[in-house]
Amino acid sequence: MSKLVIVESPAKANTIKKYLGKDYDVVASKGHIRDLPAAKLSVDVNNNYAPKYALIKGKERLVKELEEKVRKSDAVYLAADPDREGEAISWHLATVLGLDLNQKNRVTFNEITRTGVANGMAHPTKVNLDLVNAQQARRILDRLVGYRLSPFVSQKIRRGLSAGRVQSVAVRLIVDREEEINAFVPEEYWVIEAKLATAQRRTFTAALHADEKGKVKITDAATAKAYTDRLDAAVYTVKSVKKGTRKKNPAPPFITSTLQQEASRKLGFPAERTMRVAQELYEGVTVAGHGTMGLITYMRTDSLRISEEARAAAAGYIAKAYGKDYLPEKPVYYKSRSNAQDGHEAIRPTDPTLAPDAVKGGLSADQFKLYQLIWMRFMASQMASCVQNTVKTEIIAAKPETPQQYCVFTAAGYSVRFDGFTKLYDLSDDEQEKGLLPEFKAGDVLRLRELKADQHFTQPPPRYTEAALIKELEENGVGRPSTYATILTTIIKRGYVVRKPKTKQLAPTELGMAITGLLKEKFPKIVNTKFTAQMESNLDAVGGGEMDYIKMLDDFYTDFEKTLDKAKAEMKNVKIQLEEDTTDIPCDKCGRMMVIKTGRYGRFLACPGYPECKNAKPLVLQTGAQCPSCGGTIIERRSKKGHTFYGCGNWPKCSFMSWDPPAGEACPQCGKALFRKKTGKLVCMNPDCSYEKSAGKGKRNA
Repeated sequence: MSKLVIVESPAKANTIKKYLGKDYDVVASKGHIRDLPAAKLSVDVNNNYAPKYALIKGKERLVKELEEKVRKSDAVYLAADPDREGEAISWHLATVLGLDLNQKNRVTFNEITRTGVANGMAHPTKVNLDLVNAQQARRILDRLVGYRLSPFVSQKIRRGLSAGRVQSVAVRLIVDREEEINAFVPEEYWVIEAKLATAQRRTFTAALHADEKGKVKITDAATAKAYTDRLDAAVYTVKSVKKGTRKKNPAPPFITSTLQQEASRKLGFPAERTMRVAQELYEGVTVAGHGTMGLITYMRTDSLRISEEARAAAAGYIAKAYGKDYLPEKPVYYKSRSNAQDGHEAIRPTDPTLAPDAVKGGLSADQFKLYQLIWMRFMASQMASCVQNTVKTEIIAAKPETPQQYCVFTAAGYSVRFDGFTKLYDLSDDEQEKGLLPEFKAGDVLRLRELKADQHFTQPPPRYTEAALIKELEENGVGRPSTYATILTTIIKRGYVVRKPKTKQLAPTELGMAITGLLKEKFPKIVNTKFTAQMESNLDAVGGGEMDYIKMLDDFYTDFEKTLDKAKAEMKNVKIQLEEDTTDIPCDKCGRMMVIKTGRYGRFLACPGYPECKNAKPLVLQTGAQCPSCGGTIIERRSKKGHTFYGCGNWPKCSFMSWDPPAGEACPQCGKALFRKKTGKLVCMNPDCSYEKSAGKGKRNA
């Protein structure tokens, strides 16, 4: 007999098994074992919104294996991740495997280390049904919205569309920003700067701030010229010099949202990539001299709390590596947001003494970059503040004959007195250090070297980057940090939003703008940030045992169903036509310009004159690549299951096909197309060539 521990992932199972020893059998459920079937609504709205769960297709054999292991075990522990989703996975496992929900068989690990696993196993609890109900409520809520609203949107705009509860709000934010940019009217303004020199010939630049009447705002060339004329032959005298110091405090350790934002800014990682790599670091990697261990604590958290053990370890490392001067006078405690669930610690290295270089050999490139970011941010959060010397001066410019008419110029600067935490981790990449101003005192007369007036125009607000959108969602209380990656992936994958290649900014497509316009007009609550934030608060209340989830669902659905029925009646014969669906390909039967439609097997060309003209034909997407078999043109195609592949345009005479996309480069040896493998390697598929290219270098296979 043995004790059985069930986790989600095989990687996590392998790591935990090494800590628990031979008396334990650790197996993986590979995520959820059952869910709401996708083919139908699977929610009985007439029976307290009862979900109709079923085993996930392909999990039947795994469940039988788990049932057999449960029968042979004298104790079973459910060790899914320590969050709502993990609680729901544990509940589904307990229900399907016939485990007693009144037993303390639920264990959680904040970190996958020997200590973390031992602590988790020593404190088992019951499955938290409040958290399970919160997860169920979210799942049911999203299913009700998706399965009721998506068919309506598809019917009115384009077949195959979907409208999700939280994703629609995210798209709306991006659409609203685009509309704000389009409506923006730039305003002209001018900046007048004086390059000044001290008696010791040290130069610096000061900007015009005010005149004898108060602060000035220059909006046209004529006003700018009037000021420069007025300053002709003026004497520049130092009015005041204020010196001081200021502290620049370190940022707190990461929570889920700030990790996604910083990884986007500093590493260029999309949120989905960040969370995938963080999961790997949490579940366990092999570290030389330490074996397999989790390198970071649980990465789905909104808490800034850290353990005293980790704080002490970090302080010891900092004192040894940088000196005691780099420790704060007293330990720093960071306060979490008011709505934080505070279920776990902040994201930190499980062993602060394991510097990135010490573990680099066992990590992939992405794992190393993210671990380094997490380690540096955490260690910096435990270091002393940066201390800066500051100076600010006001300078009066006036003509001796008219001293009552004057202009005020200002200048400021700083230098670093003590670098503190910035020795390890600076908060921004774009902040330029301003040099300390030259030495001078009140009453000194400065020499004018140059006076210039520059024209500027106000700029529209920038498009959201992933980091900026995540911050906006978090500040508005829309979604939860663990859902941001999925939201972003979904809206891009479905073509509602595109990520600009160079700037990484998010812009709405015409499709995204059309869906948002429809929802804003007919379903204002669905795309309202405050309403969606309130729904999140309600879900939190369900998770805390403070609200009945069935009543919450009923309050929402009753109103939603009435709104949907009204929208259907008002738009009974309305169809929204998108410009992006119109092509320049004429119908060979009636001459109309054909449009792109979406059918069961993907997109195709159809005549807009239907039903008078029923002409339709496949949509051929040219890639410009040359077929490695016959030299024909490679085109993008779709399988019957909707998967994209690349085949020769001379089919069926040429049967060449590839799941890998053309790389947009020709083989330097045979001239045929190179294809990009999932590994990133570029490969020539000409059987007589076999050229491949990796990391900018090419080689010929033997």
